[in-house]
Amino acid sequence: MRIDFETRWLGRKPYDEVHELQKELLQKRVAKEIPSTLLLVEHEPVVTIGKGGHVENVLGGVDKREALRARGVAFAETGRGGDVTYHGPGQLVAYPIFDLRPDRCDVRRYVNDLARVMIALCGDCGVAAGTIPGDAKYVGVWVDRDSPEQWTEIDANDAAFPGRRLAKIGAIGVRLSHWVTMHGFAFNVRPNLAHFALIVPCGIREYGVTSLEDLGRDAPSVEKVAERAAAHFEEIFTRESR
Repeated sequence: MRIDFETRWLGRKPYDEVHELQKELLQKRVAKEIPSTLLLVEHEPVVTIGKGGHVENVLGGVDKREALRARGVAFAETGRGGDVTYHGPGQLVAYPIFDLRPDRCDVRRYVNDLARVMIALCGDCGVAAGTIPGDAKYVGVWVDRDSPEQWTEIDANDAAFPGRRLAKIGAIGVRLSHWVTMHGFAFNVRPNLAHFALIVPCGIREYGVTSLEDLGRDAPSVEKVAERAAAHFEEIFTRESR
């Protein structure tokens, strides 16, 4: 089934403001008062932690909030899945408020479709990317630092997996209520990667974080990437009928 939706580019906004907007839209979509809606935004610097997150993955000593505040980074607790992540300028964040009913009620498929959008965004800039099935810990979109123009499919249980220089370029964390989605993904265009050192991103210590800029690509503005993201969402969620 296709999902018809409206797209809203919000520009740069604080996390809390957009989080409240998401909750409002989710309630209205569950009640069928509004159509499915895609929010695209660039956040002010913020560290967020999911409902299953581990606070020890926020670094900075005893008073973690104060340590973040000293660096100009806010902190927010959120009801999404996943652990700790960072949002900030230079990163595109997508929040689909999509009703998956009646025949797209499959969380794994939905998460895979979000990954496909980010993989397509990478492809727009000449980067090959993919996912790592086999372990929920590695949900997201990844690249190989040694060969960013090529991605070889792997499984988290693959014996060769530990030997690759992988880095995450896109994180995914979602929440569903009555099969209406909330939260979404964060795609690194050209954020301040030093801010990721304030946390253990997604609780993964063995692999780092990258961006289009970090991979040596001519990273466009986040607004331009948002336009491409909207087109890819349309291709995957609206034009496909599978």
